[in-house]
Amino acid sequence: MNKTGAQIVIDAMLKEDVEVVFGYPGGVVIPIFDVLYDTKEINFILTRHEQAAAHAADGFARATGKTGVCIATSGPGATNIMTGLATAYLDSIPMVAITGQVASPLLGTDAFQEADIVGISRPITKHNFLVKSVDELPKVLKQAFHIANTGRPGPVLVDIPLDVSRGVMENYSYPEEVSLRSYKPNLNGHAKQIEKAAEMISQSKKPVIFAGGGIIHSGADKELKELAEKTNIPVTTTFMGLGGFPGDHPLFIGMPGMHGAKCANFTLQECDLIISVGARFDDRVTGYVQSFAPNASIIHMDIDPAAISKIIKVDVPVVGDAKNILTALNKIIKKRKADSWNDQVNEWKGEKLFSYTDSDSEIKPQAVIEKLYDITKGEALVATEVGQHQMWAAQYFRYLKPRTLISSGGLGTMGFGMPAAMGAAFGNRSLPVVDIAGDGSIQMNIQELATLAINNIPVKVIILNNSYLGMVRQWQQLFFNRRYSSTCLRGGSLCPVCNGPENCTKKYIPDFVKLAESYNVAAFRCDEPAEVENVLRKGLEVDGPAVMEFIVSQEENVYPMVPAGKPLDDILEG
Repeated sequence: MNKTGAQIVIDAMLKEDVEVVFGYPGGVVIPIFDVLYDTKEINFILTRHEQAAAHAADGFARATGKTGVCIATSGPGATNIMTGLATAYLDSIPMVAITGQVASPLLGTDAFQEADIVGISRPITKHNFLVKSVDELPKVLKQAFHIANTGRPGPVLVDIPLDVSRGVMENYSYPEEVSLRSYKPNLNGHAKQIEKAAEMISQSKKPVIFAGGGIIHSGADKELKELAEKTNIPVTTTFMGLGGFPGDHPLFIGMPGMHGAKCANFTLQECDLIISVGARFDDRVTGYVQSFAPNASIIHMDIDPAAISKIIKVDVPVVGDAKNILTALNKIIKKRKADSWNDQVNEWKGEKLFSYTDSDSEIKPQAVIEKLYDITKGEALVATEVGQHQMWAAQYFRYLKPRTLISSGGLGTMGFGMPAAMGAAFGNRSLPVVDIAGDGSIQMNIQELATLAINNIPVKVIILNNSYLGMVRQWQQLFFNRRYSSTCLRGGSLCPVCNGPENCTKKYIPDFVKLAESYNVAAFRCDEPAEVENVLRKGLEVDGPAVMEFIVSQEENVYPMVPAGKPLDDILEG
């Protein structure tokens, strides 16, 4: 059978069971879009920006565990997806990005819309390819999907010149298997190392489990719960690991780190053993590295050998898939009864992991998220943008199941939430999908309201509007003597000196309700604490997308907070 390069791209997607593709057309990918036009098995979603297409593919992957796919054209189309690739790379999300490239004879000539996409994307992809002939295209595509979703997952880019898309391959067939001599992820932990880990756990007096996103990627949540319950060891999860262990479980002590629970931070600092599973000891978690967990030995289980001892020196490394390692460990681990260490941890935990002072006169952002949790009973999929609202969403919504929090952890990408929620909604039709946003972050990809409306994607966008780039403003307040340089979204060149938000009479721009309505999206505004629940229920009941704007306390801060460069137990409480 003969096929063109463009036909091979679409056939590969069908062979890889791709359900939905996000993207934006352009000159050199017209042949691919022309084939896609007749391909009814693939749901193609035209976003309004290539960056949003990448985030949507990412959100689909996070919600499902399947590989997300996006398409962009050459030059600016391809460079626009770079932020999406970097976001996926930092959080180990499986994606395949197809980019068009100028025809092979024009490479290196500064041709119209030419950019060295392989060179640009090399540091932010797990692997990338520039396809040199149509005959190698099937093998490259098979390898791309295999690499993206095996071992430590990650984004893979395939750059396809126009002449390859148009070229014809004779006797086409799609490879059944992949053989990559230099790529063989180690899936099973070494038995001796697992035995060592079991022995260390049995001898520990003050152990803690520190679980990360690897639990979710490997589907090891049940094995993690079995380990914790068998040994009565407290569990803290990183931001990326939220949902990997039930947020309402008695052994759950919250996430640690800069805005983590005091209980989790104290436990890590006082423990004598950290059992790390699929976590990479990010600096936002460890605080000042040299003073992190000073009395603890560390067992580190991770699929990526490069992650072992990268930041924190490890005593027992176990390289492999978290689910496989925990399955083996659970078979030999000794039961452990709760003891005085559990009592101490529970004392630190108290009745609530996080608290704030509520108000009858102004809406507290934390109260909106708590009410959302109460209404949904945790049965929702929550995406976030990046900023203060992201941390409140981590603190005040309890994640009961894996893949229910969709958020940019490693890169901290503003503008991520709404397009990612859009992608997640295609991957999870059984739960309501909510994007919790700040008024700054939402404006970075707000054009995707059009994509939501046209496709009737039922994403509910909650905007916590405090008129500020809140997280930066918080740092300016705490560490720069309240010099709010370029963080007030009302201000501009006409008010170089800020007299305080309470004295500002400027009208906020844009009017989010009118803007949403101009996109044909239902919208509601709330500026009274007593109306929060009513507005949330109205928005959630809309048959399709909706925007809910809450005018919240302008200078509310995220607490607790560990200042950058400080030890994990050096905590500001507001």
